[in-house]
Formats: sequence, C-alpha cells, structure tokens
Amino acid sequence: MQINSFETFLAIEACGSFHGAARALNVTQTAVSARIKALEDRLGVALFERGPGGTRLSEAGRQFMPYAEQMMRTWEFVSGDLKASLAGQVPLRLGAQLSVWDPVLVDVAVWLEAEQGTVPFTLNYDHAMNMGEAVARRLLDLAIVNEVPAGTGLVAEELPPERLVLLADQPLRLGQDPLPLFINLEFGSEYDARLREVLPRRSRQHIVLGNALMGLRYLQKRGGMGYFPAYMAAEALAAGTLHTVEGAPEINLSCRALYVPDNPALEHIRQVVRGLQEVRGSG
Repeated sequence: MQINSFETFLAIEACGSFHGAARALNVTQTAVSARIKALEDRLGVALFERGPGGTRLSEAGRQFMPYAEQMMRTWEFVSGDLKASLAGQVPLRLGAQLSVWDPVLVDVAVWLEAEQGTVPFTLNYDHAMNMGEAVARRLLDLAIVNEVPAGTGLVAEELPPERLVLLADQPLRLGQDPLPLFINLEFGSEYDARLREVLPRRSRQHIVLGNALMGLRYLQKRGGMGYFPAYMAAEALAAGTLHTVEGAPEINLSCRALYVPDNPALEHIRQVVRGLQEVRGSG
C-alpha cells in the first residue's frame, strides 16, 4: 500500500473535499478518487460520506484517522533518517512524555552545539505519542519520561528529578477554607499519590489541563492554584504575579532518559544523556 494513499486520505479530511485535496496535492481529482477507492477496497470499509453538504469522514474514517497520522509520522521519520545519513549526519529522534520537558530538549540542543561547535545530528521533538511504546518500537531513539513501562527491556537512565511547587495567583495558606480551583496537570501515578497526601480529593475542585505552559497561563489569567515546575514559575514569582502556597510541600517528579540498549546510534544517545544530566543538574 503506497504512502500517498494515507497522504491523500489526510488531505481530503483537511480540505473537506476531493477537489480541494487534488488541488493541495497538485494531482488530478481522478487520481485522488483512485487512491481512496484502493484504500477503501483494501480496508473493506467506506472512509468518507459524500453528500450535498460536502465530504466528511465516516465512522470508519474517524477510527482510521489516528492510524493514518501515525503512518505519515513514521514515514517522515524514515525518509528524514535516510536523507540525514546520506548527508553524513546521525539522525536522533527525541521525545518528551510531558510538555514540562520541551524546554529541556531545547537546552540539550544548545548544550550539544556548545560542546561540538555544530549540532552533529538532527533532532525531532514529539510528545504526541506514548513515549515508552515509541522507544520500544524504535519510532524514537530517546525519550524523557517520569514512569518506565514494565517488561520492555528498555534502559532507563536516572536524571535529576523535577521540582514542583504549589503556586497560586494570590497569597494563600494550605488548609484555609475554601481552597481555590486546582489546576491538575496529571503528571502520572507517582504525582497522583503524592498529591492525595497534600490535597485530599474531597477538599478540592479541579480542572485538568495536559500542557504545563497552558496550565501556567490559565492560572495567571483565570486564577486558582496548581503544582508547576519551579523553573517555569521563577519569573512570575520574582515579579510577584504568582505566589508559592504557604505550608505546601514540594513534589519531586522522577525524570528518566529511556532508550533501547542495541540502538546503532548508542554512542550518540549516551552523549545526549550526558547533556541531559548536565542541563538538568544546572537547572
């Protein structure tokens, strides 16, 4: 099955019509129709519903969508690796389980450039997938995670933990009544267990946000409180726009670098791990 079938499927969904997809892909509408028919015949389902109001995904198409996106991501990884290897580079694909660590990946790239003079390999950042599964399936070479999946045979290098502090938009003491809205970033089971000790569920109303930077912005715009990485809040704390909650303990979130031990680029992975240890240690 050709990769252009997946590309065409995604283009139709994005453009809302076969005609729009043909224009976006610079092919004929006949070619677009033929690709989708071949894909539907292979899968045995109709992927689109066509009507006077336009073209939209069928129920099968909606279920197929994440698989098509994953196939395109994998193809981009593979084709990018080949180009980079022909150019004399070692392409490393890095990911982070939590948006907390996106800046860490950027800091490592800067550290590598300072160490090497130039960056000796390409870096791809991705945290839209399950990091443990992505490393085990070799979609990523290394990922920063806080929890290591069991039974995968992956190497987990310990990094300095992330220090989380409870912040509020106004001076606040833990235990006062009523407590404001709690912004929960859901950092995993280790975090959840510690959080239950600090804030029993019955004592708090909360909203779940999956991105740390979004959560911090929400806190500053809407108000409330939440646990955030200390380094992210440093500027707001210094400016007095956010406050640490009096009497609230810090939470240390485990941080690990995950990779497969037989990766051909192991030497370069170890170099990245050393950079992570230095960057995390100085953060």
